[in-house]
Amino acid sequence: MKNSIQLSPKDMINAYLLFFVIHGAQVGVGIHGFQRVIYQDAKHDAWISVLLAGLATHIIAFCMIKTLEIYGSNDLYGIHQDVYGKRIGNFFNIVYILYCFVAFFSVLRNYIEVIQTWIFPDLATWFLSATLILITIYAFTGGLRVIVGVSFFSIVLALWILPLLFVPLKFSSIDSLFPILETNVGSILKGAQSMTFTIIGFEILQIIYPFVKDKENVRKHVHLGLLFTTFVYLFIMFVSLTYYSEGKLTKTIWATLSLFSFISFPFMERFEFVAVCFWMLIILPNLCLYLWAACRGAKRVVKISGKKFVWIFSLLIFIGTLFVQSRTQINTINTQFGHIAFYIIFVYPIFLLFVTMLKKKYTSQKEQK
Repeated sequence: MKNSIQLSPKDMINAYLLFFVIHGAQVGVGIHGFQRVIYQDAKHDAWISVLLAGLATHIIAFCMIKTLEIYGSNDLYGIHQDVYGKRIGNFFNIVYILYCFVAFFSVLRNYIEVIQTWIFPDLATWFLSATLILITIYAFTGGLRVIVGVSFFSIVLALWILPLLFVPLKFSSIDSLFPILETNVGSILKGAQSMTFTIIGFEILQIIYPFVKDKENVRKHVHLGLLFTTFVYLFIMFVSLTYYSEGKLTKTIWATLSLFSFISFPFMERFEFVAVCFWMLIILPNLCLYLWAACRGAKRVVKISGKKFVWIFSLLIFIGTLFVQSRTQINTINTQFGHIAFYIIFVYPIFLLFVTMLKKKYTSQKEQK
């Protein structure tokens, strides 16, 4: 198997940091209102859908790691070129770069919409878009180690937010969760599929893997990151199902932010304003990692300089945010992107592992002869 990536020790990171990278990549704008989408499919069994989606991430991560281990120190772009050949492999690489582009755009545009809806309704989209893109570029220029550092601090500095959701539990009713499994299995599975847009991000492992020093510890820290993410989403879903009355959840677009609006302090009446502003630190790893992954692919496919690609990428994103304005347009992009991401993230890695294992077996037999 070919190994086309040579890295210096100063570019490498420790495996334990993957916990922060994986969790930081998964938690973003989707957490603001994923409850409504899941509840529409699975009703009060929506927590089971979240659990199944979390289980699916562990299975897919296992397939990804297994594929990466076959190649030792190569990323998804190099694996594509080796498995399919340069031309077909680069076609798959371009598809993945476009995926990173749309993922970046979705995160950015959804967060801008949240800011405009909850805090600054009159603030221009172009100003918010340009500001967030420039912050992302600034973090990106520091390299992967800086991006990993941003992921680390985004989690550590945001841990205080989660315990605040215990406040709405005082007014919750556990009876809302019963009877369990009243919804049919098909609806629960559909709800799990609807979690795709919310729970993706861990696929960045396929690009960052070669940069890990102690690869024997990758599996443990990746699965711990996925487990923590599943716990966070499951906890928020439990709080939402028990707090909101029946049917209310289907009418609440940003259920998590609405929970924060219930919280107040003597010195701060509108806590959700703080939550929305602080969320910029949480989505920053999303934006940086998708930009970095797209840049890595572009340099492989078209031999473009990283600096030139970043500005072209950012300009296209900026123009895109100006054309997508209405809630209907944003929701359509989220839905369609979720459907496409399901096949790219949850179906394709299984197929790639199968093809890679066949190629490995064929290569071994050929070498023996």
